[in-house]
Amino acid sequence: MKRQDVTAPARPAPATLTLGVEEEFLLLDPETGESLPVAEPVRNALSGTAREQSRQEFRHSMVEMVTPVCTDLAQLRTHLVALRRAAADAAEAAGARLVAVGATPVCEAHRTVPDEQRYHAMSRRFGPVAHDPAVCGCHVHVGLPDRELAVQVCNHLRPWLPVVQALTANSPLHDGRDTGHASWRSMQLERWPSIGPTPHFESAADYDATVAELIAAGIMLDGAMVYWYARPSATYPTVEVRVGDVCPTVDDTVLVAGLVRALVATMVDHVHAGAPAPRIRDCLVAAAHWRAAHDGLDGDLIDLRRGGARPAWDLVDELLVTLTPALTRHGDLDLTRREIDRVRREGTGATRQRRIMARTDGDVRAVLNHLTDQTVAG
Repeated sequence: MKRQDVTAPARPAPATLTLGVEEEFLLLDPETGESLPVAEPVRNALSGTAREQSRQEFRHSMVEMVTPVCTDLAQLRTHLVALRRAAADAAEAAGARLVAVGATPVCEAHRTVPDEQRYHAMSRRFGPVAHDPAVCGCHVHVGLPDRELAVQVCNHLRPWLPVVQALTANSPLHDGRDTGHASWRSMQLERWPSIGPTPHFESAADYDATVAELIAAGIMLDGAMVYWYARPSATYPTVEVRVGDVCPTVDDTVLVAGLVRALVATMVDHVHAGAPAPRIRDCLVAAAHWRAAHDGLDGDLIDLRRGGARPAWDLVDELLVTLTPALTRHGDLDLTRREIDRVRREGTGATRQRRIMARTDGDVRAVLNHLTDQTVAG
């Protein structure tokens, strides 16, 4: 159905874009690695800024920490370190470990939702899907108050988001075993009807009308259930990219946040230059995301601009070239190059976990010890 024609964005974006990050963490038993339903005492143990920057999540075994709005990556890093350490201390006081991992690695016995009306409504509507084991993501917000521009930027982001997804892959384990996927979180989330690649929209009016239709059809309860991989935030004047697993270390998160900000800035430039967003079939975009979740950076990715599978690191290198002007403008180029080189040496979070599994004959406890240390390193 054709809707309103595209409307030109009202005003240019600022040269320096603000950013913020939401990180979700699991609360695990130090001995067994099982998920523990202690989110409430963990949040109650937080104080001051850390308490204010914490959020209740959909599982009793999860806690979310949200940074303030930041203008540079050094500032962002400082907030991430402080929030992770505060949450880890609170988790320890509650008899748990704070662990930055994308999906429940062992098991979760308590899958009830917190006692909130909206969560109960989601449970009734979506049934067992709403009671899958907990998954944790990293959501990056980039300041962009013009919603028309934000919708157009999301169109332009589509070819590159599988590369971001592959960079963040950090959930190879399920039920104590390797799933064969670098991001099992991505596989679990596919069961939800409102999660997946962002559709192409002609305008903000087209976006809003489509969301209204999906709510009317019962696919979403409300506008906050738009869980597409990139969206104009329902809460903040930002573009929110929510495709990635929570990252194992602060340095990994800073890298992803810097890349996402540069991606948004680059696509703002493309929109203002009048460049059309690539029109890619949704099935091909979905396939590219599946391949990113399966291979991470240890295999091939689908090149949505040229077609076909290519070595993952070739696409990472092309992404870096594409983003170099925006990274330079924000003062992030040198840091980003260093961190990309580090990930090239060390691998993604999934690769690191598998390396420990191979070295310890499948000892999941060794993996979780490593992840616990990585979560608060920095």
